[in-house]
Amino acid sequence: MPPPDGPDLRHLDRMTDHTGLIQHAIYGVPRRESGYTIDDNARALGLCTRLWGRAPGGRMLERVTTYLSLLEYARRPGGGFHNLMNYQRQWLVADATGDCQGQAVRALAEVLGSSLPDGFRRLAREMIERVLPTLAGLRSIRAQAYVILAWGHLKAAGVTNTSELENVAWSAAQRLAECYQRSQRPGWAWFESRLTYANAVLPHALFIAARCWPAAEFLDVAEASFAFLDRATTTRDLFWPVGNRGWYPHGEEKAQYDQQPLEALTMADASAAAFGLLRGSEHLSAFRRATAWFHGQNSLGLALADPQAGSCCDGLQIDGLNQNQGAESTLAYLCSQLLVAEVHATLAREPGAVAAPV
Repeated sequence: MPPPDGPDLRHLDRMTDHTGLIQHAIYGVPRRESGYTIDDNARALGLCTRLWGRAPGGRMLERVTTYLSLLEYARRPGGGFHNLMNYQRQWLVADATGDCQGQAVRALAEVLGSSLPDGFRRLAREMIERVLPTLAGLRSIRAQAYVILAWGHLKAAGVTNTSELENVAWSAAQRLAECYQRSQRPGWAWFESRLTYANAVLPHALFIAARCWPAAEFLDVAEASFAFLDRATTTRDLFWPVGNRGWYPHGEEKAQYDQQPLEALTMADASAAAFGLLRGSEHLSAFRRATAWFHGQNSLGLALADPQAGSCCDGLQIDGLNQNQGAESTLAYLCSQLLVAEVHATLAREPGAVAAPV
């Protein structure tokens, strides 16, 4: 279990300069030529905002400032955010309507729903309002899922005057449910014709939608898709995510490797949301498997995380660990540790809620 004030951020700090969080690493050394991505910096902003809420302090506020400043700089004149910037601080031509838009608004929702200084929250609100037209036109269903998570966080935090974002999130939830209805087949309870990356964010978003709009039929889809994903990624009571060396197309075999830390985080996040809504022991068991994956309870029996350094290897390959410790992998581990602390706190308040251990 992480310490009460949160996980160790030494490697995150090593990967961060005055501009923001560098994307990749060679072993534990920042690889400057890889530059910066907004989705990584958005995840770092969300994490540090939550940690600041647990233990406000000057150093954490500096981290929040760095990541929020980069998101502000990434705003495109026509709406939305740039995603990839090289080390010379030049924005590179890339898709500006993909998942990074949803990642950015989710992080900004963390800021707006926090008790950070007023100027930080004002800026977050302004940035969310500016990106609304882009959010309404997103095609990526994962980006839409992140928008739902953003709205759900603001609703839970009691933030008002967000009806335009609610409308976008409601439409996104309907689109996810429609994708599920079009794509499901006997034995295939999913939103697409294959399982790829960050899979669990899709049922996660519909668990949140079911909490926000209980009269809608989102819960049935969330439960069915989560249960399918849990079955597809569990072997011998181990979390065994879909590998990115081929993914998992319907009717074919699941790729066993390369397994990515992001899959473990998104599964843990979805499991925690399902448990928060339904208090099911099966959700707590899925949470335990996903978070234990970082610490060696995986198909190779190898720990990816280094709790003392706050770092995480980039994946499980068929022949062992990918020893590089990039931003996405490290953030996946750090965020999972914060989730563990939060679930432990819930169980401490409700000791009789379930019998399954974390």
